[in-house]
Amino acid sequence: MPDMAILVENGRIAEILTQHEWRASGRAAGGTPVAAPIVAPAFLDLQIYGAASRLLAVLPDATTLFAMEQACRAGGTRYFLPTVATNPPEVFKKAIDAVRDYWDKGGTAIPGLHLEGPWINPVKKGAHIESFIHRPDLREVQDLLDYGRGAISIITLAPEMCDRAVIDLIQEAGIKVSAGHSNATWDQAEQFFRYIHLATHLFNAMSPLHHRAPGLPAAIMNGDPVRCSIVADGHHVDYPVIALAKKVMGPRLFLITDAVTETDTGPYRHHLVGDKYECNGILSGSALTMAKAVRNCRDYCGIPLDEALRMASRYPAEVLGREEITGTIHEGHRADLVLLNDRLEVLQTV
Repeated sequence: MPDMAILVENGRIAEILTQHEWRASGRAAGGTPVAAPIVAPAFLDLQIYGAASRLLAVLPDATTLFAMEQACRAGGTRYFLPTVATNPPEVFKKAIDAVRDYWDKGGTAIPGLHLEGPWINPVKKGAHIESFIHRPDLREVQDLLDYGRGAISIITLAPEMCDRAVIDLIQEAGIKVSAGHSNATWDQAEQFFRYIHLATHLFNAMSPLHHRAPGLPAAIMNGDPVRCSIVADGHHVDYPVIALAKKVMGPRLFLITDAVTETDTGPYRHHLVGDKYECNGILSGSALTMAKAVRNCRDYCGIPLDEALRMASRYPAEVLGREEITGTIHEGHRADLVLLNDRLEVLQTV
């Protein structure tokens, strides 16, 4: 709404009123007002692997996480799930240690980790290292859950690679299960979505959408209340297809960056090629910020700005069950806000 003022006190939104009411109240003389054409809830990115040439899987420490936090803020993101792709168990455990150390050092931007793999389908591995991919057994899963208790938020896995007992064990630990890097058939996916309602980066690293073999994408789009992330950079998914998916899924579709960073060590050597990253010649991650993803949705996908902003804040918060941290602007809510200009460039993340 134009000509509005948001009063912030002690980190929370104290009052929302018109600028005329704000000036008439006499409170305009106090504090340091900040003006912006657009004020929105700060963004929440549920999948990002690194920033500033520090890939979490290679440098799993609090320094990396604070560098990621700084880079995220520059792109309008207040909260994020640092993500580790398919790796040996010790890498996941070091990332868990890093998150706990980050929390101990006062970090507040990370609700938890996103582990993408290793229980995925090698047929749809994408840039993931095939030698690390395998079917899980209950003992391995329980060991990881015990070690990561309270630190893991999401695990992406392929439904056809995991027994129901494995998935139940993960859910019982309070962790969200997401379908991804999967070659699941329509029947397999439909069965899975009867009790799981989340999927990872629509169309990427999954069975194709075909009119005689609808596969995982059709099950996602048809599977209310299934929610799914999408990478809106024009490389992972063409913009007309994003627009089509949005028309079908509405609020069930949300944004992630899936962003990586330049690195020349470790098994994943991401290199910037144009405005995307490749690893061994394969598309391996985006160079997006959440603000740019929102801008792409508005400018190239025909998605109204208010809805694109919800795709970057409210809907991912709902996925995590953390609507109290971002997604709406109302009195009493946390004052985690992003200030944008008319070109949707970030002026400030509050």
